[in-house]
Amino acid sequence: MNLAAATTDPEPVAWTTRVAGARATRRLVNAGFHVHARHRMNRLAAMDAVEVQERTLRNLVARACQTRFGRDHGFAEIATVDDFQRRVPVRTYETLWDDYLRSSYPVFDDLTWPGRIPYLALTSGTTQGATKYIPVSREMVRSNRKAAQTMVAAHLTARPDSRLFEGRMFFLGGTTQLEDPAPGVRQGDLSGIAAIELSSLLRPYTFPPLDLALESDWDRKLALLAERSLSEPITLVSGVPSWLLMLFQRVLELSGKSTIGEVWPMLEMVVHGGVKFDPYVQAFRDVVGRSDVRLQETYPCSEGFIAYGDPQTGLLRLLVDHGIFYEFVPVSEYNPTAAPKARRWLGDVETGVDYVIVVSTCAGMWAHVIGDTIRFESLDPPLIRFTGRTKYTLSAFGEHLINEEIEAAIAAAASETRTSVRDWHVGPVFTGSLGHHQYVMEFNSRAEEPARFRDLLDQDLLRRNADYAAHRVAGVGMPAPGLILTRPGAFEAWMRRRGKLGGQNKVPRMDGSGALTRDLVAFIREADLVEAEASPGETSDS
Repeated sequence: MNLAAATTDPEPVAWTTRVAGARATRRLVNAGFHVHARHRMNRLAAMDAVEVQERTLRNLVARACQTRFGRDHGFAEIATVDDFQRRVPVRTYETLWDDYLRSSYPVFDDLTWPGRIPYLALTSGTTQGATKYIPVSREMVRSNRKAAQTMVAAHLTARPDSRLFEGRMFFLGGTTQLEDPAPGVRQGDLSGIAAIELSSLLRPYTFPPLDLALESDWDRKLALLAERSLSEPITLVSGVPSWLLMLFQRVLELSGKSTIGEVWPMLEMVVHGGVKFDPYVQAFRDVVGRSDVRLQETYPCSEGFIAYGDPQTGLLRLLVDHGIFYEFVPVSEYNPTAAPKARRWLGDVETGVDYVIVVSTCAGMWAHVIGDTIRFESLDPPLIRFTGRTKYTLSAFGEHLINEEIEAAIAAAASETRTSVRDWHVGPVFTGSLGHHQYVMEFNSRAEEPARFRDLLDQDLLRRNADYAAHRVAGVGMPAPGLILTRPGAFEAWMRRRGKLGGQNKVPRMDGSGALTRDLVAFIREADLVEAEASPGETSDS
């Protein structure tokens, strides 16, 4: 082909002009978001969080005053936080479902929030519980959007040279193929709801396209996402950690590259949330391969977007101005079947105390226990640390271990043995009067000494928890825990068998009953997915 002719041919010239124009538009849009980011972060810096939360509660109560819930609880008489706490009891989802939602499902008209609830986010959490139908109002859609924009604004402000909107932001979510259980009501995965509600103005800056997001077969979807993303200028990727690692593995296999940073040279941020990230940190650093890519923590849940990772401190900054009012019950006083003695809010919480978080939202979830525990590290600004789940406790034998302690012990053992954990689960095994804990773990790299890893984990827990130490006394207490290391893909196969693969589904970490643990162990043994094992009671030479 003649080069001179090619440069004067109208079709290549037109194509080049279009590409140049598109790049110029993206640069202009990116600059505009930088301006918005500075404005948003300046407003947050000047904000009185306590005053904003008071105003938020008054606005929520006023909006829902004429709903059935509002009339039942005398919303017309509520003027202060104290008024609200006297009239509205703390509720779990199960109580709200039985008292208000069950009889009206799937149509929630003027029930706990004015108007018809257009979306129901389906979730079963990370335990064996039945499906939950979480109301998502139009106001909540806007709330989640505002929260995501704030998270992005924090990144742009911290990195003035960011080119986030000059490429595409990759959201790894569940299917957007929603069900229609009633006229004007759609239900399904929360990430699917978010994808459908994404502004058309933002679609050119996001991935995947809606047709691919609609794919309901998770394995096919993951394969297509990996293949099509190879040629995209990905600047951000977001998802549940375990599914992100699964995606990264497939991307690397297809590309032949050794790190994700090589595949996506414009990548600036990996956004993760939904689980404690400590055990995943090394695995993500290894697979991303570039120190300039931020591992951005977020705290979203089906009930609302709670907090985002603050770039300056690494802690989670509580979002206080997007239609959610927060209360906090000390973990030491929390009982799901009884009214708490203390109900704190942002005006009277303390740092260093573990709290069960309670929300009242612009979707009609009132004084609702979302099942998470947090700790304040700062009050101005309000910075928190996610510490675990109310249902994530392990005390089958009186040992009183909590999620945070086990997460930390796993992370410490992984660091000491220079390995990284991809997925894990622990539960009790009942063997007469002396039962034991059974860990099941999938590593990103083969562990040379599984018994040593188990011993390091056990020793760390002995230091952290006096009850655990008391129940591990030689000869009279629990033996050392058992550890099963699985072959790659074991947890993925188990979750697929359970119908819980992909999207917002997460591997259940702790199982106080032992039922899930028995099922998992039986599955991996039958499928020949055990790679190595340290039996309970055995000790290494470490």
